[in-house]
Amino acid sequence: MSKKTNKSALSVSKGVNKPPSVNPRLQKVKRREIAIDEFVGGILDGDRTILSQAITLVESNLPEHIQQAQEIIKECLPHAGRSIRVGITGVPGVGKSSFIEELGKYLANSDHKLAVLAIDPSSERSRGSILGDKTRMESLASYSNAFIRPSPSSGSLGGVARKTRETIFLCEAAGYDVVFIETVGVGQSEVAVHSMVDFFLLLMLSRAGDELQGIKRGIMEMADMIAITKADGSNIDDALRAAEEYRSALHLFPASESGWTPKVLTCSSINRKGIDEIWDKIAEYKDHTTTSNYFTEKRKKQALYWMNETIEESLRTHFYDDETLQQKLETLKQDVLNERISSFAAARQILNYYFKSDNFK
Repeated sequence: MSKKTNKSALSVSKGVNKPPSVNPRLQKVKRREIAIDEFVGGILDGDRTILSQAITLVESNLPEHIQQAQEIIKECLPHAGRSIRVGITGVPGVGKSSFIEELGKYLANSDHKLAVLAIDPSSERSRGSILGDKTRMESLASYSNAFIRPSPSSGSLGGVARKTRETIFLCEAAGYDVVFIETVGVGQSEVAVHSMVDFFLLLMLSRAGDELQGIKRGIMEMADMIAITKADGSNIDDALRAAEEYRSALHLFPASESGWTPKVLTCSSINRKGIDEIWDKIAEYKDHTTTSNYFTEKRKKQALYWMNETIEESLRTHFYDDETLQQKLETLKQDVLNERISSFAAARQILNYYFKSDNFK
């Protein structure tokens, strides 16, 4: 008698073999290398694709990309500098993206070429960024004379991407006469963005609350204009009242070096109210500071500031990339923790080792 085989109704047939995810007959296509002169020519012709690829090189930390980027910037630098650089910052929820889109569309319709460098916050844990500003400014992105480039902040000071200043040069060489830099938010380190723009615009909300008082003072002292956003509907009276309060507060600050008196205006991105007036004041600021030569002198000071910042960053990177040095540093850390050596003596010892000199004794 043959043995009976139990069959289950839940059994699954073997089926067909799963095909490969990539067609094996397709050959891997290698991306064509773009020459430096082709990059420069494309940028000067206003090619947004070439400009985007050049900015990617600027943002890269690969040594070969850094070298390429510096050569491109060197060739583009004589064609840069012909724009008004506007830094735009504000508390979270103030409506920076909506404001920039409406002001951007106003400029694009007025025959300006606008570049928006939107700095996205990088996660402190994963170092990743969403880079969603282009989707938030979908309407502005459709304009042929508007260029929107979201970039990760990469944890750098003030939420400003490390290479933003060099990106500004490339955008100016591509013919953009207005450059907006949208920062992550408000903080004491907003001095970073202030040190790379001509005009600093602070967006504020009415009824923001006393919890913001700690950050207002430092930012307000740098602001060339304060705009109270969302001045629409039932919020109009509150916005007007807030504007008066800020005007009174600004009178308490010392006069600015530029001789410009900071303005306080209200606006609504929804109703498109006050947008044109804000731009008129920015243009008035440029005329005022150009006449007094402050505009040019400020840019010269900024150039020296960023040279020093780059030197410090390069030294810091070189210091912490030295594996042998890091091993010695770990030993010194344990000595400090166990109180075998003071913090200052340990720092002096590691620096002596690093520079191989007696300068820090």
